[in-house]
Amino acid sequence: MTTDLLLSVKGLKTSFHTHDGIVNAVDGVDFDVFPGETIGLVGESGCGKSVTSLSVLRLLNPSLTTIQGQVRFEGKNLLDMSSEEMRQIRGSTISMIFQEPMTSLNPILTIGEQIAESLRLHENLDNKKAWEKAVSMLEMVQIPSPEARAAQHPHKLSGGMRQRAMIAIALACNPRLIFADEPTTALDVTIQAQIIRLLEHLKQGSNTSIVLITHDLGVVAQMASRVVVMYAGKIVEEAPVVELFHDARHPYTKGLLNSIPVITRNQKNRLNEIPGTVPNLLRMPEGCSFHPRCNQAMEICRKQFPPMVFFDRQRRAACWKVSADHDGQSVPLLDQESDPLVSPGEN
Repeated sequence: MTTDLLLSVKGLKTSFHTHDGIVNAVDGVDFDVFPGETIGLVGESGCGKSVTSLSVLRLLNPSLTTIQGQVRFEGKNLLDMSSEEMRQIRGSTISMIFQEPMTSLNPILTIGEQIAESLRLHENLDNKKAWEKAVSMLEMVQIPSPEARAAQHPHKLSGGMRQRAMIAIALACNPRLIFADEPTTALDVTIQAQIIRLLEHLKQGSNTSIVLITHDLGVVAQMASRVVVMYAGKIVEEAPVVELFHDARHPYTKGLLNSIPVITRNQKNRLNEIPGTVPNLLRMPEGCSFHPRCNQAMEICRKQFPPMVFFDRQRRAACWKVSADHDGQSVPLLDQESDPLVSPGEN
């Protein structure tokens, strides 16, 4: 895997303008994506995962939102590009698999036409060749009778087939980067496993990178090489997937992992949970945003938000307890620009 960055997000801040005030849904997010890797972007509903991806792709209404920071894709800042330049990038070099295929697919166009439309726009194919490739894409994502399915509208397909069709649309123009927003949500476990295997199989034949947005840590463990954990619009921890699952540092990450149901666990014992709820973004608590739910909170946690600290070169966390435990070894995030996180696979 090359060490050249494909995507570098620095200081991303997305604010929504509401009747009640300004909501900072994404607040100072930083992460990198290397060519050919899959990273997991995880956290509870409302933590800012999907808004982060929509901000990168500039799919939010500009009259209702403000996006600040840098989003550099192949060295170019997407936030500085014109609307037309972004239209040329979306669906071609960067694609997205949306969370709800039934609401994301156009109900009045056939599945084949929705794939062919992207091919005509980005690859300049004529109608016949675009349709032929659309059928071949449906075959590639293992939809049976692809010729017949291409001529059908979305409501004629099952949930699993619609999700495969979304994947076919996303992959049609051979993108360098795919954002997959909850690609297995609302599917039964058998279909979930099929979709995961499909994504893994398709990725093996290309150098495509995937940002996997999910709350399902089981999917992350199976697909991702690196995990970024978000809480209340901020990144609170990042680590290689094996290290995160075996040695999580942030109390929130530990709470997420402890909440995973275990089949062998005594059924008489109550399932572990994180107390409380995600804070209202209009009325954020002072200090660390997680401290009202944290059983390890200290006095400083209630007064100041912790700095992001790095350790072991590939890991970071924003927690006063982590900072105290690694005093003298951790390095503040702002000092890391000359020595960014190394590519997964480097030692």
